[in-house]
Amino acid sequence: MNSSSIPAPAHGLDVSVVIPVCNERENVLPLAREIHAALGERYRFETIFVDDGSTDGTAEAVRAARRDGLPEVRLIRHSVRAGQSAAVATGVREARAPWIATLDGDGQNDPADIPNLLVAVHTAASPRLRLVMGNRTTRRDTWLRRLSSRVANGVRGGMLRDGTPDAGCGIKVFDRAVFMDMPRFDHMHRFMPALFRREGYEVVSVPVHHRERTRGTSKYGLHNRLWVGIVDLFGVMWLMRRASPRVCVEEDA
Repeated sequence: MNSSSIPAPAHGLDVSVVIPVCNERENVLPLAREIHAALGERYRFETIFVDDGSTDGTAEAVRAARRDGLPEVRLIRHSVRAGQSAAVATGVREARAPWIATLDGDGQNDPADIPNLLVAVHTAASPRLRLVMGNRTTRRDTWLRRLSSRVANGVRGGMLRDGTPDAGCGIKVFDRAVFMDMPRFDHMHRFMPALFRREGYEVVSVPVHHRERTRGTSKYGLHNRLWVGIVDLFGVMWLMRRASPRVCVEEDA
């Protein structure tokens, strides 16, 4: 990808790392430190924790991370819990860089994978590449979560034809401007590849690590991961059918 096709960094930043968190107090500082280690010597970055109505001291843990010598850390708070998609959207809206990297707040995504996703963006042959998805080739989850994700990915891929083996993976890198122009709805973070393709852009997947959860408790189970996603699938299919052709707009000087 040549540099003319990449939006100029705002505030001198290359990438904003957005992490939605809800009652993840124990995971905040380890994640912030890992992100700093992964990006600190290679990229100009910021780390945005979006506290989605936590009740366990997560916000104070983010403030403590900033006091711990990580000045790139920012805290954005929801007054009430609004859901992961809303938290991602809030973080992207407040981000100061043209490229966004997202991670789940449970510590199962490895921040050391972010540079590989950024390299995939900036060395792509096609200027239409605007989303790089992580692909968790080895899952470190319970059998129930692995089963629900396998079923959801199979159904989603078969119906949306998004060409993505792990559309629910939390670690990804994407163009902020494209995201901001997309429709918003609950659970949209699970359908990012289809939505980016709907906008006329390309999507690729890159293998990433996946780790066991060692701190905190999962917020998702069979009901809110599998069945809700299948219900949302029909709404996304409607959006795909209703997509308008994307045209280049120019003003005559």
